Amino acid sequence: MGLIKELIKGLRVTGGTMIRTIAGDELVTTQYPKEQRVKPQRFHGRHVLNRYPDGMEKCIGCELCAGACPAQCIYVRGMDNDPESPTSPGERFGFVYEINLLRCIFCGLCVEACPTEAITMSHLFEISTTNRSDAIYTKETLLMDRGGNVPHMFPDEKLADLDELDAADGWLRATAPSGVAAYEGLKMWRNTPGPAEWDPEPNQEERDRSSRDRSGSDG
Repeated sequence: MGLIKELIKGLRVTGGTMIRTIAGDELVTTQYPKEQRVKPQRFHGRHVLNRYPDGMEKCIGCELCAGACPAQCIYVRGMDNDPESPTSPGERFGFVYEINLLRCIFCGLCVEACPTEAITMSHLFEISTTNRSDAIYTKETLLMDRGGNVPHMFPDEKLADLDELDAADGWLRATAPSGVAAYEGLKMWRNTPGPAEWDPEPNQEERDRSSRDRSGSDG
């Protein structure tokens, strides 16, 4: 009898939660794709190859990103710049750049390894395909144009919010690189031609204040 009583008590909790969920009081499910959640600032999404504001490519073909990649999903080949018409400010540029997203674990180590801020990660994650070859992103797909617009392999993709490709990499907006508090609030990264905002993210006090203000306005 005691076992049945405990079972009824447990089902009462489960049943109550189910009813409140159906009624919408405790509904936590996002109605994707009609509703898309706001990504965290440091979300690791699809990669982007950046340019300087003057349109030159940031990638210098050093292959440090490929060397740092634990999944070995990045392939880079460098080429010497044409002195008359250089592609990047350095002696070399990334002539071939490929990322196999079937192997990528989105760890962001390539971003940390890059000495020129050439590769960053956006907020876009709608990148599923039905063809393995479509998961290999080439330089043509990764590199933003001179206006800062980032291409998408499937521009007609209905589920993808292409504006998320313009979101600045949150890791690069960290306020204290390597944990050094003296750098808090200082802009450490150079702009790109696009609309991405590269100013440092607010400190914890400002974020807490904004969170309290939003909670107060919602209440």
